[in-house]
Amino acid sequence: MRVSPKVAVIVFPGSQDDRDAAWALGSVGAAPAFLWHAEHELPRGTGAVVLPGGFSYGDYLRCGALARFSPAMEAVARFAAEGGPVLGICNGFQILCEAGLLPGVLRPNRQLEFVCRDVSVRVERADTLFTSRCEAGQELVIPVKHGEGCWFAPPELRAEIEARDQVVLRYTEDVNGSLDLVAGVLNAEGNVLGLMPHPEHAVDSLLGSADGALILASLVDAARERLFAAA
Repeated sequence: MRVSPKVAVIVFPGSQDDRDAAWALGSVGAAPAFLWHAEHELPRGTGAVVLPGGFSYGDYLRCGALARFSPAMEAVARFAAEGGPVLGICNGFQILCEAGLLPGVLRPNRQLEFVCRDVSVRVERADTLFTSRCEAGQELVIPVKHGEGCWFAPPELRAEIEARDQVVLRYTEDVNGSLDLVAGVLNAEGNVLGLMPHPEHAVDSLLGSADGALILASLVDAARERLFAAA
């Protein structure tokens, strides 16, 4: 019998997809555990962390700008510094960038309109904690729903990111004006990923695509391996 690793799902005021993320994680073998943003420690035995989509703190100031100061983010930062896998989805991606755990920023979409539809993304790397069940060059169909998903980095940082091969997912078309069609980017250490598409909404073919399950199942595999290594 395979162990179901505990994956902490951080819940902020205004989180919208926390329960969707928990359900999807459970469907690929995880034991999801909700963590309220005011908590200072992750649940005991946490193998991975997910920051879900939504509108934390109503997106006041900037998306993710207030959530980065939540006590739970200090615990997430410590977990990431220890090599723990952290996945930020949509608003979670924005929060991770605001917290300095991921490079770049998310700006308003080029068309200044909310985008909500299925998109195709290309897997640039299959050798990460988040894409181990994918193949390099594989195209995944996953929905997006965001108003500030345009990823940007200044030239010097952009060059560093490309040199370190930190771009994991790229859109196959211009969805929101993201620089270099970036849809998902890693930290330099390779254990923190942010992506704008919502894999938790693509885990069942009845919903149009099950491609998102490949990303979430890869994360669960990494969480399981981390717990085995610590045992």
